[in-house]
Amino acid sequence: QLQACGGGLVQPGGSLRLSCAASGFSFDYYDIGWFRRAPGKEREGVSCVSSGGGSTYYADSVQGRFTISRDNAKNTVYLQLNSLKAEDTAVYYCAADRSWSRLLNGTPRHWGQGTLVTVSS
Repeated sequence: QLQACGGGLVQPGGSLRLSCAASGFSFDYYDIGWFRRAPGKEREGVSCVSSGGGSTYYADSVQGRFTISRDNAKNTVYLQLNSLKAEDTAVYYCAADRSWSRLLNGTPRHWGQGTLVTVSS
């Protein structure tokens, strides 16, 4: 099970930290990704981190503003969102898979529920 939280309303330029807590599986064997779906748009991949934390991926749209990290002792992955823009408004989902390629191509097999991030003044 994956449980995402940390969303909310924030002004442009602000920051949020999303958390994804995992339970019921061997978390440290899984790669984890964050995805988002904005109103009226297709779901897109935002960022991924490998099982050991040594590899990361960021979409061009968030590179330099978002940071992904994981704490395997706490079975949790974090996504730090800085310099937020209105176009970052979306429901953010975390997902897990043992296949890095499935995360990169947007087809991970295990999904959590989303948390809503709204960037507005």
